[in-house]
Amino acid sequence: MNTFKQPLSKDEENHYLKLAKEGDINARNKLVEYNLRLVAHIAKKYFAPNRNTDDLISIGTIGLIKAVDSFDNSKGNRLATYASRCIENELLMRLRQERKEAREVSIYEPIGTDKEGNEISLLDIISCDEESMISNLILQENLGLISSHFNKLLDKKEQQVIALRYGLCGYQELTQREVAKLLNISRSYVSRIEKKALLKLRSALI
Repeated sequence: MNTFKQPLSKDEENHYLKLAKEGDINARNKLVEYNLRLVAHIAKKYFAPNRNTDDLISIGTIGLIKAVDSFDNSKGNRLATYASRCIENELLMRLRQERKEAREVSIYEPIGTDKEGNEISLLDIISCDEESMISNLILQENLGLISSHFNKLLDKKEQQVIALRYGLCGYQELTQREVAKLLNISRSYVSRIEKKALLKLRSALI
C-alpha cells in the first residue's frame, strides 16, 4: 500500500514555505512529508541488491530537508525542482563514500593464519617485508665497504648462505626456506647462520 501523500498545489506549497521561513516547524515538516514521494522516486535509481531501500530513502530525506531549509521561492521555481538536485546530491555523496570505504583495507584486519594457527594481519606482512628490505638495502649499500673483508670474516658456510640469501656472487636471491632445501639443512639453521654472518659483516662497518 502506497503511504506517500500526493504533492501540494503551488499555492499550498507557497503558503507552507512562507510559514517555514518564519520558523514554523509544523510547516517545515509538512513540506517534507508531502515531498517524500519525490525522495522514493529518485532513490529507485540507486536500488541494488546490496543496498537497503529504507537507508536510501533516509539519506534522500536528508537531502530533502536541506532543500526545504535553503529553498528560495522568490525565483519562481517549484520546490520539487530544487529538491530533486539536493536529494540526488545527498545520495551520490553517500554512495561515493561507500565506494571509498569498500576500497580501504584495514592493516590490522586478520587476513589468514600462520603455520602455528596464529592470526596474521596485513601489518605483520608489511613489517616482515620492511625488515627484510631494510636488511637487504643496508647490505647492498655497504657491500663495497666490506667486500675486502667478506672472505676473512665469514667461514665457507656463512659465505654460501649470505650469497644465496642476498643474491651475491652471481647467485639468485632466495628465501631462507629455499636456501635450506638447496643446502639440505633446516630453515632455522639457515636463520642462525644468516644472523651470525650479518653481525660479523655489520661489525666491519662500526
